[in-house]
Amino acid sequence: MDEPNANRPAAKRTLVRVLDGESISPPPIWLMRQAGRYLPEYRRTREQAGGFLKLCYSPELATEVTLQPIRRFGFDAAILFSDILVIPDALGRALVIEEGVGPRLPPIDTSEIARLAPETALPRLAPVIETVRRVRAELPETTALLGFCGAPWTVATYMIAGKGTPDQAPARRFAFEHPDAFQRLMDVLVEASADYLVAQLKAGADAVQIFDSWASTLDEDGFDRWVIRPTQAIVERVRARVPGARIIGFPKGAGLYLEDYVGSTGVTALGLDWSVPLGFARERLQPRLPVQGNLDPMRLVAGGAALDAGIDAILDGLGAGPLVFNLGHGITPETPIAHVERLVARVRGRRA
Repeated sequence: MDEPNANRPAAKRTLVRVLDGESISPPPIWLMRQAGRYLPEYRRTREQAGGFLKLCYSPELATEVTLQPIRRFGFDAAILFSDILVIPDALGRALVIEEGVGPRLPPIDTSEIARLAPETALPRLAPVIETVRRVRAELPETTALLGFCGAPWTVATYMIAGKGTPDQAPARRFAFEHPDAFQRLMDVLVEASADYLVAQLKAGADAVQIFDSWASTLDEDGFDRWVIRPTQAIVERVRARVPGARIIGFPKGAGLYLEDYVGSTGVTALGLDWSVPLGFARERLQPRLPVQGNLDPMRLVAGGAALDAGIDAILDGLGAGPLVFNLGHGITPETPIAHVERLVARVRGRRA
């Protein structure tokens, strides 16, 4: 029988305590994309790997870059170094990451969707799961470990278009014109993603995050069908095999749909992008579950008074409840390291 992840010291980890509903001051900190190009040690390791995907699939090197921001900044959580598109790659869609261009993969059609086999993905992701095991073994006992996957809608947008697009029009049109095929694609991604998250939890992750980076592009019906329902299905599948699994949902740009997302998906905590008003989050969302976020990454780039004001506003607005301090999306390559150090010092210097 499948057993849940048994991280005995997990209760000591500040982030885990917050995900379990505790309000802690100062709150735990981690940053989306905290292992990335703004760090010189990351750039050196990526060059050593010979490419982004090679880095993702090398347990030794992926472990190294996952640990780099923990060594430098002492964040309260490490997040697995990987990519949201390893699932389609593992499904045989031949992902290529072009430097300065972004992800490319062959656009999928209805006949190819029919041939997808979700059970084939996880064995091909064995190196990533090995990275989770290695990271957990090397992290301090008080530091949480997060796994993640891309949400089915966001992953599907890349599979349909073969690349990122400004408004995800190719996927939206495909879903309207071929609803049965698109539903089949989503079902495959739900199954493969749930298997992947379960494997990460069993390998040592304390929690996992579902990134829906393109949730903002859908209308009300589409958001329910392609964001809420697949996320709910993943949560149910994961918890059927890992009871009590902690799952953070991050539907970027969901806006007024956030309350429906919280009420229907069953996620443990909610990631907020920087456009979510703090008053709305405090009054309508945080009473229902822990929240995570939501500093504008450009404040971190700018530094100075803009950074300090953004940090203080979040701590003043959300710090009395269960909060994980984070950005409202990923850290950008041009971010000065000194500004990250300033963020950590300012958040940790605040006491309720």
